Amino acid sequence: MALARWLCLILALLSGLAVSGFPRNPSRLLGKRSLPEGAVDGIEVYSTKVNCKVTSRFAHNVVTTRAVNHANTAKEVSFDVELPKTAFITNFTLTIDGVTYPGNVKEKEVAKKQYEKAVSQGKTAGLVKASGRKLEKFTVSVNVAAGSKVTFELTYEELLKRHKGKYEMYLKVQPKQLVKHFEITVDIFEPQGISTLDAEASFITNDLLGSALTKSFSGKKGHVSFKPSLDQQRSCPTCTDSLLKGDFIITYDVNRESPANVQIVNGYFVHFFAPQGLPVVPKSVVFVIDVSGSMHGRKMEQTKDALLKILEDVKQDDYLNFILFSGDVTTWKDSLVPATPENIQEARKFVMDIHDRGMTNINDALLRGISMLNKAREEHTVPERSTSIIIMLTDGDANVGESRPKKIQENVRNAIGGKFPLYNLGFGNNLNYNFLENMALENHGLARRIYEDSDASLQLQGFYEEVANPLLTGVEAEYPQNAILDLTQNSYQHFYDGSEIVVAGRLADKDMNSFKAAVKGHGAINDLTFTEEVDMKEMEKALQEWDYIFGDYIERLWAYLTIEQLLEKRKNAWGEEKENLTAQALELSLKYHFVTPLTSMVVTKPEDNENQMAIANKPGEEAVIPSMSYLTSYQVPKTPYYYVDGDPHFIIQIPEKDDAICFNIDEDPGTVLRLIQDPVTGLTVNGQIIGEKRGSSDSQNRRTYFGKLGIASAQMDFRIEVTPENITLWNGDSLSTFSWLDTVMVTQDGLSVMINRKKSMVVSFGDGVAFVVVLHQVWKKEPAHHDFLGFYVVDSRGMSAQTHGLLGQFFHPFDFQVSDVHPGSDPTKPDATMVVKNHQLTVTRGSQKDYRKDISVGRNVACWFVHNNGQGLIDGIHRDYVVPNLF
Repeated sequence: MALARWLCLILALLSGLAVSGFPRNPSRLLGKRSLPEGAVDGIEVYSTKVNCKVTSRFAHNVVTTRAVNHANTAKEVSFDVELPKTAFITNFTLTIDGVTYPGNVKEKEVAKKQYEKAVSQGKTAGLVKASGRKLEKFTVSVNVAAGSKVTFELTYEELLKRHKGKYEMYLKVQPKQLVKHFEITVDIFEPQGISTLDAEASFITNDLLGSALTKSFSGKKGHVSFKPSLDQQRSCPTCTDSLLKGDFIITYDVNRESPANVQIVNGYFVHFFAPQGLPVVPKSVVFVIDVSGSMHGRKMEQTKDALLKILEDVKQDDYLNFILFSGDVTTWKDSLVPATPENIQEARKFVMDIHDRGMTNINDALLRGISMLNKAREEHTVPERSTSIIIMLTDGDANVGESRPKKIQENVRNAIGGKFPLYNLGFGNNLNYNFLENMALENHGLARRIYEDSDASLQLQGFYEEVANPLLTGVEAEYPQNAILDLTQNSYQHFYDGSEIVVAGRLADKDMNSFKAAVKGHGAINDLTFTEEVDMKEMEKALQEWDYIFGDYIERLWAYLTIEQLLEKRKNAWGEEKENLTAQALELSLKYHFVTPLTSMVVTKPEDNENQMAIANKPGEEAVIPSMSYLTSYQVPKTPYYYVDGDPHFIIQIPEKDDAICFNIDEDPGTVLRLIQDPVTGLTVNGQIIGEKRGSSDSQNRRTYFGKLGIASAQMDFRIEVTPENITLWNGDSLSTFSWLDTVMVTQDGLSVMINRKKSMVVSFGDGVAFVVVLHQVWKKEPAHHDFLGFYVVDSRGMSAQTHGLLGQFFHPFDFQVSDVHPGSDPTKPDATMVVKNHQLTVTRGSQKDYRKDISVGRNVACWFVHNNGQGLIDGIHRDYVVPNLF
């Protein structure tokens, strides 16, 4: 094995589960040695096991993949796991030839400087990224010597939340090859007893599933095992590729003979509360709906479909109204009206007549809705024993009236005054989700992203179903005075049918004889108190049985819940309060080995490269695409990236295809090309072409490059001009100039510029846009070439759907098909037929250089080259992208 060098891999908070272990370069050929079935490029993943143990809703999951390199040379093996966004990673180990390299959780700031240096060198690829709606993907790879074995083991934990009457464990399965020993094992232990247990897989027929799946439950224990044979894994009877690709979902619920259950272990307690059979509390609900121009088309139709379905489910005891906002605010009725059949029919007609128009006035719309709910309560036009809810749906940011997020939050907070919850639904990605979430959280509600997809209407309906049936209001859990320490949240405005309230804490006296818990709340008819008393001696007798899974589960559940709630409070805290919340959450994260937004996991592993440091942040819901990075010189990006470098070569990398498309633009020196233009965010990037030194070559074969770049944000009134000599920053009229000999970081709200001496520059706008500019310096006495620049888009998730430009147009999903691969004029570069954007093109296989990680040599990127200045691939013709100047 090569001499071990330390490569630090730093993770942060992440979260169903996709498992894969596969070689990075499946196109390389091996010798004639016979390989085990399913092996790809000499790498055999011979075992993948997922072991889940659930005790009282707290899940402890271990994913283990084992592989062996049968090739004659070292190969790269990767390990992918998709895990829930709500989970915390607790450990990752790497074992090579019997030597284990463990992970350690440390404060994230410890590695921040090394991370910034690595990013400036362009060594960023996806370690953790959003993967669909519920998951995040963890990826790591390692070189494995010929004949060697490697074992990856990832551990993560989460508290399963009750949703519509069931707990759900969501696993994503994707081994990418046939695996000799593939197994998912789930053991559940619930002291209340299990009432239902089910498992299903989206990727396999019921007939096959039945023989590979076993599930059973009795009393307090449940068991699920999924163990497909090699033949059951095949996509067809004679195929060698796997059909295991999709969702594996386990759902269960517990017996509820009592509405509450208290468990105490080792000085910690957890209190579960979920009463059943109570009458629904009537509610007054105001729907505040964005009808601005950006809602045009499918989003508006889906919203109307959802509202019509919701109207079918509104109960006759409820009151409702609709408020529509664009540049102005309109209402269906002047005040709340009862949900009589006549009013519901009239509401349906109103909804069907909704159409989009104008701008986005969030502030006035919310204040109108809040005022309506307050007035109904003050004037007693709604039942005394009823509750109020406001639900807002928007797909953008405020841009008329009061548009400052902090001021809108303040206005809304003061108007609601803690009396009822605000629920914010963010439709799509082109919005400030942090703003929506923070505003909802500080008003006892929550935010939910509605994904732009064919089922958006069902997503909207599904959210309403969660809050449609309040059973209690003003819920508070009470415990013996002076007997409890470090209590998690114990008061809630509502308890909704099908959900569950969970409270945990620490006992001040471990030797107490009994423990009494009470939950009080206002019901539809009267006030209710639910009491649960625990005999500590009886509880001790049960401890031995409760060790069936792992004995400290309540303490870890308490820590998980406490950290989760501290991080949530931290979002709306300032100054000393925020510092205290941060310190508490960090201390617990380190003590219990949780990877959270405040911590990083460092894993040392052997590598032939020089010492490196990597850092990653757990993506939040506002980060729908990667916010976590694994930095290493050979990692292949798992998200799209786009760049232009060299003569000038444009490369569009498409991970779904494991392929890339490239094209050149041939223009005269001095021409300025539009690379990116986003009318929504106001970001533009233009590049000016330079040629070779005068007299160095004839014009027909002259090489050209980018010699100047202009990056501008109209919203920030900020511009950057980059040349091979200097970097100039304009902040309004204020000017700053730096040379490539500097190592410096410039930051302001929503912006970061980092110059890495004589190598590269990283420009970041908020959490969703990042560019890398690479400096190419030639020998000063070089007779032909000038110094020039390369431009790389490493994060485009913050750009809007209206982004365009030679690079920007490819930020939106598109598909292409390649067929009829045949020899071309150059025997080393085959030609093929590509169908893309309704054009049929002749393309040529070739390669271009990616210089982000190695500025001197670069890395070859295989791509399909589109001739004639990208004609047929780019929208329009290349001359459409010529602009008069850099800004």
